[in-house]
Amino acid sequence: MKEFAVIETGGKQYRVSEGDTVKIERLPGEHKAGDKITFDKVLLTDNGKDTELGAPYIEKAKVVGSFIEEGKAKKIDVIKFKSKSRYNKKRGHRQIFNTVKIESLK
Repeated sequence: MKEFAVIETGGKQYRVSEGDTVKIERLPGEHKAGDKITFDKVLLTDNGKDTELGAPYIEKAKVVGSFIEEGKAKKIDVIKFKSKSRYNKKRGHRQIFNTVKIESLK
């Protein structure tokens, strides 16, 4: 079993291992390709033998990754419609995401 951790960022939780590439919610601030990003909100770590749970976070646990790129997800349509009243609105949305490669679990 590979070592993994569960981190929280952008209001969502992600299960990550060393070497994984993850698409996460947009990170605050400006980032360039190759920048180091540290996730300190680690909820769980597992190395195959021992599992450590946080309450809610594990102190002194970090996940380090490198920023790869920023992109936009596929377009989704948001539609509001009321029958018999000639009311309809159609609006599109593209969520911005960041791609991060996980380098180490500490």
